Amino acid sequence: MAAALVRHFHVVVTADDEDVRLDQVIVRHVPALSRSQIHRLIKDGRVRLSEGKAKPALAVWAGLEIDVDVPASPEGTAVAEALPLSVLYADDDLTVIDKPSGMVVHPATGHATGTLVNALLHHVGGLSGIGGADRPGIVHRLDRGTSGVMVVARTDRAHRALAQQFHDREVVKIYLALVWGTMKAGEKLQKPIGRDPRHRQKMSTRARRSRTALTRIEQVEPLGGVSLVHVSIGTGRTHQIRVHLSEAGHPVVGDALYGGRRKSVPPRLAALARLDRPFLHAFQLTLTHPTTGLPMTFEAPVPQDLHTVLAALRRASGKPEEST
Repeated sequence: MAAALVRHFHVVVTADDEDVRLDQVIVRHVPALSRSQIHRLIKDGRVRLSEGKAKPALAVWAGLEIDVDVPASPEGTAVAEALPLSVLYADDDLTVIDKPSGMVVHPATGHATGTLVNALLHHVGGLSGIGGADRPGIVHRLDRGTSGVMVVARTDRAHRALAQQFHDREVVKIYLALVWGTMKAGEKLQKPIGRDPRHRQKMSTRARRSRTALTRIEQVEPLGGVSLVHVSIGTGRTHQIRVHLSEAGHPVVGDALYGGRRKSVPPRLAALARLDRPFLHAFQLTLTHPTTGLPMTFEAPVPQDLHTVLAALRRASGKPEEST
């Protein structure tokens, strides 16, 4: 029987990673792996250190070398599905897609099929294998309820280059969010974010273990009790925008998990009743092409469900329906 294929990753800890947990450092440098996958690899002896014994909570130090072996697993391999997929751009290195709301990015417990990965395998194929059998090509993620632009790697070389850009915070990400109340353009939200100790499905700025996070409010359009904001993020923490906006007192409209649902609204906001998901859309993504070195910007149009709500709110506020 042929030996299972193994992908090898070598990480040298820098000063930026010093005193961070081992499992978190591996996530930073091998973003296609989840924390649970890393814990299993450590338990199975597939994570080796140049000094000491690998433990998930080990605080690493500069100069430490980490070697990670990720075996390919034929079990659970994602299968191609003929699901609708909007491709914004494609070449030999990467594919840029417009992820619809409601679609999970990759197979996981409770979502074995119907994911973005299943659709990519049908429409694109030839994806990077760094993430393993269930996450081919996946460099970054969007929440299930969030729509918008995502970049997918087609080669391992492109995957590593793109992952490094995300890690080094060189990728510019702009989101559109409808929030309760009125914010000010130029606001910065910088509280660290970690797993909520009392609600494991949520993230929080009050977690004992947290990571730095930066969210900027770039533009604000008041719409009579709610506001359309352009948001940029300097980091990519789980639920970052939703957490920061909620804890600033301006939760994303329609976000039940972080306080964005309202039982009753005034007549001028009646259009909000049409929302069945958070009003959050990854509108624009700017990155450096991994081969040409040229900057590229991609935009995903506002989807129809959000456009309909926004147009109604603008009419109620006496504004042009097609404002950006």
